[in-house]
Amino acid sequence: MNKFISVVDKINDRIGKSISWLTLLLILLVCFDVLRRFFLNKTDAWVMELEWHMFGIIFLLGAAYTFKESKHVRVDLFYSQFDIKNKAFVNIVGAVVLLIPFCIILIYVTFNYAYDSYLLREGSPDPGGLPYRFIIKSMIPVAMILLLLQAIAEVFRNILIYKVN
Repeated sequence: MNKFISVVDKINDRIGKSISWLTLLLILLVCFDVLRRFFLNKTDAWVMELEWHMFGIIFLLGAAYTFKESKHVRVDLFYSQFDIKNKAFVNIVGAVVLLIPFCIILIYVTFNYAYDSYLLREGSPDPGGLPYRFIIKSMIPVAMILLLLQAIAEVFRNILIYKVN
């Protein structure tokens, strides 16, 4: 279990830290777009699409890293008052009952969605838009696979915590 946890943590850590640099590129792209609109009264479909593609990639591929770092949104009415063993139990149940099935369903549904887009060589319907829309669509199942692996690693981690305490 420890080896699996370590490998998954390293993968999501590297991806999360790499993706964080995409945020800087997104900021620069948005500034470019805003300045271009303000001074030249011009924008292109590919620029706007690239902005939302970059945001989508940041959000999707950053999800597993966010979960790993426990920085995700948590409704915390009672959890903060629990001892470490009860927190581990809640984490195990939450992941097994909610997160893991959710990831599996999304992988199943979105894989075909991305694959069909790839077969069609789907591009933007907008004139001047980005080609190869299947790239952004393929990020959905990839992100869910990473999140699924991290969820399994967190279940293993919490099982170890539960056993020790």
